[in-house]
Amino acid sequence: MKIFRADLHIHTVLSPCGDLDMSPGNIISKASGMGLDIVGITDHNTTRHCSLISRLAVEKGIFVMQGAEITTKEEVHCLAFFENTDTLSLFQKFLDNNLPSVINDPAKFGYQVQVDENEMIIYEEKKLLINAISKSFEEVEKYVHELNGLFIPAHIDRMKNSIYSQLGFLPGNMNADALEISINSSTEQFAAAHPEVNKFTVIRCSDAHYLANIGNGITSFLLEDDTFSEIKQALKGINGRITITS
Repeated sequence: MKIFRADLHIHTVLSPCGDLDMSPGNIISKASGMGLDIVGITDHNTTRHCSLISRLAVEKGIFVMQGAEITTKEEVHCLAFFENTDTLSLFQKFLDNNLPSVINDPAKFGYQVQVDENEMIIYEEKKLLINAISKSFEEVEKYVHELNGLFIPAHIDRMKNSIYSQLGFLPGNMNADALEISINSSTEQFAAAHPEVNKFTVIRCSDAHYLANIGNGITSFLLEDDTFSEIKQALKGINGRITITS
Protein backbone atom coordinates (compact mmCIF):
# COMPACT_ATOMS: atom_id res chain seq x y z
CA MET A 1 0.00 0.00 0.00
CA LYS A 2 1.11 3.54 -0.73
CA ILE A 3 -0.13 7.07 -0.02
CA PHE A 4 -1.26 9.00 -3.11
CA ARG A 5 -1.82 12.78 -2.93
CA ALA A 6 -4.86 13.98 -4.89
CA ASP A 7 -6.63 17.18 -5.89
CA LEU A 8 -9.91 16.09 -7.45
CA HIS A 9 -11.48 19.44 -8.38
CA ILE A 10 -9.60 21.33 -11.11
CA HIS A 11 -11.03 23.49 -13.92
CA THR A 12 -9.40 24.11 -17.28
CA VAL A 13 -9.62 26.97 -19.75
CA LEU A 14 -12.75 25.25 -21.09
CA SER A 15 -14.66 26.47 -18.03
CA PRO A 16 -15.70 30.10 -18.59
CA CYS A 17 -14.44 30.96 -15.10
CA GLY A 18 -11.14 29.15 -15.70
CA ASP A 19 -8.09 31.32 -16.21
CA LEU A 20 -6.61 31.35 -19.72
CA ASP A 21 -3.41 29.84 -18.29
CA MET A 22 -5.32 26.69 -17.30
CA SER A 23 -4.30 24.71 -20.36
CA PRO A 24 -3.92 20.93 -20.12
CA GLY A 25 -0.13 21.14 -20.32
CA ASN A 26 0.13 23.87 -17.70
CA ILE A 27 -2.17 22.03 -15.33
CA ILE A 28 -0.11 18.85 -15.46
CA SER A 29 3.17 20.74 -15.08
CA LYS A 30 1.84 22.55 -12.03
CA ALA A 31 0.38 19.36 -10.53
CA SER A 32 3.71 17.62 -10.99
CA GLY A 33 5.52 20.50 -9.34
CA MET A 34 3.13 20.29 -6.39
CA GLY A 35 3.88 16.59 -5.95
CA LEU A 36 0.38 15.45 -6.84
CA ASP A 37 -0.16 11.83 -7.84
CA ILE A 38 -3.81 12.15 -8.86
CA VAL A 39 -5.86 15.02 -10.30
CA GLY A 40 -9.55 15.32 -11.08
CA ILE A 41 -10.54 17.32 -14.16
CA THR A 42 -13.96 18.84 -13.51
CA ASP A 43 -14.96 21.54 -15.96
CA HIS A 44 -18.44 22.96 -15.69
CA ASN A 45 -20.91 20.68 -17.49
CA THR A 46 -18.32 19.31 -19.92
CA THR A 47 -15.70 16.56 -20.08
CA ARG A 48 -13.98 17.55 -23.32
CA HIS A 49 -10.50 18.24 -21.89
CA CYS A 50 -10.25 14.99 -19.92
CA SER A 51 -8.82 12.79 -22.66
CA LEU A 52 -5.91 15.09 -23.57
CA ILE A 53 -5.01 15.78 -19.96
CA SER A 54 -4.99 12.05 -19.26
CA ARG A 55 -2.53 11.47 -22.10
CA LEU A 56 -0.24 14.31 -20.99
CA ALA A 57 -0.36 13.15 -17.37
CA VAL A 58 1.09 9.74 -18.18
CA GLU A 59 4.45 11.34 -18.95
CA LYS A 60 4.54 12.84 -15.44
CA GLY A 61 3.32 9.72 -13.66
CA ILE A 62 0.04 11.38 -12.71
CA PHE A 63 -3.32 9.59 -12.80
CA VAL A 64 -6.33 11.58 -14.01
CA MET A 65 -9.85 11.12 -12.69
CA GLN A 66 -11.96 12.12 -15.68
CA GLY A 67 -15.23 13.89 -15.03
CA ALA A 68 -17.13 17.14 -14.74
CA GLU A 69 -18.71 19.52 -12.25
CA ILE A 70 -22.42 19.43 -12.97
CA THR A 71 -24.88 22.17 -12.08
CA THR A 72 -28.20 20.43 -11.41
CA LYS A 73 -31.65 21.91 -12.00
CA GLU A 74 -31.62 23.09 -8.38
CA GLU A 75 -28.22 24.76 -9.05
CA VAL A 76 -26.38 22.31 -6.80
CA HIS A 77 -22.80 21.67 -7.93
CA CYS A 78 -21.77 18.00 -8.02
CA LEU A 79 -18.62 16.21 -9.14
CA ALA A 80 -18.89 13.09 -11.27
CA PHE A 81 -16.06 10.80 -12.38
CA PHE A 82 -15.98 7.89 -14.83
CA GLU A 83 -13.64 4.96 -15.30
CA ASN A 84 -13.33 4.81 -19.10
CA THR A 85 -13.82 6.78 -22.29
CA ASP A 86 -17.04 4.95 -23.19
CA THR A 87 -18.89 6.01 -20.06
CA LEU A 88 -17.32 9.47 -20.21
CA SER A 89 -18.63 9.85 -23.77
CA LEU A 90 -22.12 8.77 -22.73
CA PHE A 91 -22.11 11.29 -19.92
CA GLN A 92 -20.95 14.04 -22.29
CA LYS A 93 -23.98 13.32 -24.49
CA PHE A 94 -26.18 13.52 -21.38
CA LEU A 95 -24.73 16.95 -20.60
CA ASP A 96 -25.05 18.18 -24.18
CA ASN A 97 -28.68 17.07 -24.36
CA ASN A 98 -29.64 18.74 -21.08
CA LEU A 99 -27.68 22.00 -21.15
CA PRO A 100 -29.93 24.95 -22.14
CA SER A 101 -29.26 26.61 -25.48
CA VAL A 102 -28.14 29.89 -23.94
CA ILE A 103 -25.21 31.36 -25.86
CA ASN A 104 -22.11 32.33 -23.91
CA ASP A 105 -20.98 35.95 -23.86
CA PRO A 106 -17.16 35.73 -23.52
CA ALA A 107 -16.90 39.39 -22.56
CA LYS A 108 -19.17 38.76 -19.57
CA PHE A 109 -18.46 35.16 -18.57
CA GLY A 110 -15.11 34.26 -20.16
CA TYR A 111 -14.00 32.08 -23.06
CA GLN A 112 -14.90 28.39 -23.28
CA VAL A 113 -12.22 26.85 -25.47
CA GLN A 114 -10.78 23.39 -25.95
CA VAL A 115 -7.11 23.29 -26.92
CA ASP A 116 -4.66 20.67 -28.17
CA GLU A 117 -1.27 19.71 -26.72
CA ASN A 118 0.26 22.75 -28.48
CA GLU A 119 -2.35 25.05 -26.89
CA MET A 120 -4.00 25.70 -30.24
CA ILE A 121 -7.76 26.21 -30.03
CA ILE A 122 -9.61 23.30 -31.65
CA TYR A 123 -13.15 23.92 -30.37
CA GLU A 124 -15.17 26.68 -28.74
CA GLU A 125 -18.28 25.78 -26.77
CA LYS A 126 -21.07 28.19 -27.71
CA LYS A 127 -23.54 27.21 -24.98
CA LEU A 128 -22.94 28.85 -21.60
CA LEU A 129 -21.48 26.04 -19.51
CA ILE A 130 -22.20 27.52 -16.08
CA ASN A 131 -25.96 27.24 -16.59
CA ALA A 132 -27.96 24.62 -14.72
CA ILE A 133 -28.84 21.56 -16.76
CA SER A 134 -32.46 20.41 -16.97
CA LYS A 135 -31.95 17.36 -14.73
CA SER A 136 -32.45 17.29 -10.97
CA PHE A 137 -29.90 16.39 -8.32
CA GLU A 138 -31.54 12.98 -7.94
CA GLU A 139 -31.65 12.37 -11.69
CA VAL A 140 -27.96 13.25 -12.13
CA GLU A 141 -26.95 10.97 -9.26
CA LYS A 142 -28.99 8.12 -10.69
CA TYR A 143 -27.47 8.42 -14.17
CA VAL A 144 -23.90 8.74 -12.86
CA HIS A 145 -24.34 5.51 -10.95
CA GLU A 146 -26.00 3.79 -13.92
CA LEU A 147 -22.69 4.44 -15.69
CA ASN A 148 -20.79 3.06 -12.64
CA GLY A 149 -19.38 6.51 -11.96
CA LEU A 150 -18.63 8.32 -8.73
CA PHE A 151 -21.02 11.03 -7.51
CA ILE A 152 -19.78 13.66 -5.04
CA PRO A 153 -21.75 16.79 -4.02
CA ALA A 154 -19.26 19.66 -4.28
CA HIS A 155 -18.12 22.24 -1.70
CA ILE A 156 -21.05 21.48 0.60
CA ASP A 157 -19.92 24.16 3.07
CA ARG A 158 -20.37 27.07 0.67
CA MET A 159 -23.23 29.57 0.77
CA LYS A 160 -23.82 29.28 -2.98
CA ASN A 161 -24.30 26.29 -5.31
CA SER A 162 -23.93 23.74 -2.52
CA ILE A 163 -26.44 21.13 -1.45
CA TYR A 164 -27.01 22.98 1.82
CA SER A 165 -27.40 26.41 0.21
CA GLN A 166 -29.79 25.15 -2.48
CA LEU A 167 -31.73 22.38 -0.74
CA GLY A 168 -31.12 23.31 2.89
CA PHE A 169 -30.33 19.74 3.97
CA LEU A 170 -28.79 16.43 2.96
CA PRO A 171 -31.53 14.18 1.54
CA GLY A 172 -31.94 11.16 3.78
CA ASN A 173 -31.81 8.75 0.86
CA MET A 174 -28.91 10.45 -0.92
CA ASN A 175 -26.59 7.99 -2.65
CA ALA A 176 -23.29 9.88 -2.68
CA ASP A 177 -19.85 8.27 -2.85
CA ALA A 178 -18.34 11.13 -0.82
CA LEU A 179 -18.88 14.78 0.07
CA GLU A 180 -16.47 17.58 -0.77
CA ILE A 181 -15.51 20.29 1.73
CA SER A 182 -13.82 23.45 0.45
CA ILE A 183 -10.44 24.68 1.64
CA ASN A 184 -12.22 27.43 3.61
CA SER A 185 -13.76 25.17 6.25
CA SER A 186 -12.65 22.83 8.99
CA THR A 187 -13.95 19.35 8.30
CA GLU A 188 -14.34 18.66 12.02
CA GLN A 189 -16.21 21.89 12.76
CA PHE A 190 -18.53 21.51 9.79
CA ALA A 191 -19.32 17.91 10.70
CA ALA A 192 -19.97 18.94 14.30
CA ALA A 193 -22.54 21.46 13.07
CA HIS A 194 -23.95 18.98 10.56
CA PRO A 195 -23.56 15.51 12.13
CA GLU A 196 -25.34 13.84 9.20
CA VAL A 197 -22.14 14.45 7.22
CA ASN A 198 -20.41 11.82 9.36
CA LYS A 199 -22.23 9.06 7.43
CA PHE A 200 -20.12 9.89 4.37
CA THR A 201 -16.47 9.98 3.39
CA VAL A 202 -15.33 13.61 3.15
CA ILE A 203 -12.74 14.87 0.70
CA ARG A 204 -11.06 18.27 0.37
CA CYS A 205 -10.06 19.74 -3.00
CA SER A 206 -8.85 23.06 -4.37
CA ASP A 207 -11.61 23.87 -6.91
CA ALA A 208 -8.73 25.45 -8.81
CA HIS A 209 -9.51 28.01 -11.50
CA TYR A 210 -5.94 29.39 -11.52
CA LEU A 211 -2.61 27.58 -11.67
CA ALA A 212 -1.62 28.96 -8.26
CA ASN A 213 -4.64 27.25 -6.68
CA ILE A 214 -3.79 23.71 -7.81
CA GLY A 215 -2.92 21.59 -4.78
CA ASN A 216 -4.34 24.07 -2.26
CA GLY A 217 -6.80 21.38 -1.21
CA ILE A 218 -5.44 17.85 -0.82
CA THR A 219 -7.00 14.48 -0.12
CA SER A 220 -4.69 11.51 0.37
CA PHE A 221 -5.56 7.91 -0.44
CA LEU A 222 -3.96 4.72 0.83
CA LEU A 223 -4.04 2.47 -2.26
CA GLU A 224 -2.31 -0.44 -3.93
CA ASP A 225 -2.15 1.60 -7.14
CA ASP A 226 -3.54 4.78 -8.64
CA THR A 227 -6.62 3.47 -10.45
CA PHE A 228 -10.30 4.37 -10.54
CA SER A 229 -11.21 1.09 -8.84
CA GLU A 230 -8.71 1.64 -6.02
CA ILE A 231 -9.97 5.19 -5.39
CA LYS A 232 -13.55 3.93 -5.38
CA GLN A 233 -12.61 1.38 -2.71
CA ALA A 234 -10.85 4.07 -0.66
CA LEU A 235 -13.95 6.28 -0.73
CA LYS A 236 -15.94 3.30 0.56
CA GLY A 237 -13.22 2.46 3.10
CA ILE A 238 -13.02 -1.19 2.08
CA ASN A 239 -10.29 -3.78 1.51
CA GLY A 240 -7.77 -1.76 3.52
CA ARG A 241 -8.03 1.28 1.23
CA ILE A 242 -8.68 4.53 3.08
CA THR A 243 -9.27 8.23 2.47
CA ILE A 244 -7.34 10.78 4.51
CA THR A 245 -8.62 14.36 4.53
CA SER A 246 -6.34 17.05 5.93
